Amino acid sequence: MGKPLPLGLSNLLPWLLSFLLLPSPSLADVGTASFYGPPYLPTACYGSDEGQFPADNLYAASGEGIWDNGASCGREYLVRCLSSATPDACVDGQTIQVVILDHAATLNSMPSTNGTTMVLSTTAFGMITQQSVELINIEFTP
Repeated sequence: MGKPLPLGLSNLLPWLLSFLLLPSPSLADVGTASFYGPPYLPTACYGSDEGQFPADNLYAASGEGIWDNGASCGREYLVRCLSSATPDACVDGQTIQVVILDHAATLNSMPSTNGTTMVLSTTAFGMITQQSVELINIEFTP
């Protein structure tokens, strides 16, 4: 048999192991989202190609913070509603995946609120929140 661990180390070992087994911290960012409606074409990313829209209509326009000179075109994000000025506006536990198809600054229709991180299609916005709100706080992960 080996030597027993010193008393201080034997007490520290369970804490160290539990720390190592904890889930890693989230890599998500937080921001705001609004919504927009038709007309959706042309988009800043893919012009007038109607084939750019996913069948589930879960897409978005990126705000300046994530536009990245157009590099965000085609990026997919997991988006979750965190809160709103309107109580109980978020659909609890609902996370959606959207693809960036446009630039918020050049949309053909006005977003419900300007200056947001993302402007979601009405379908995407409606899946994570009530349509009666115009602005929500979101968590998003590439």
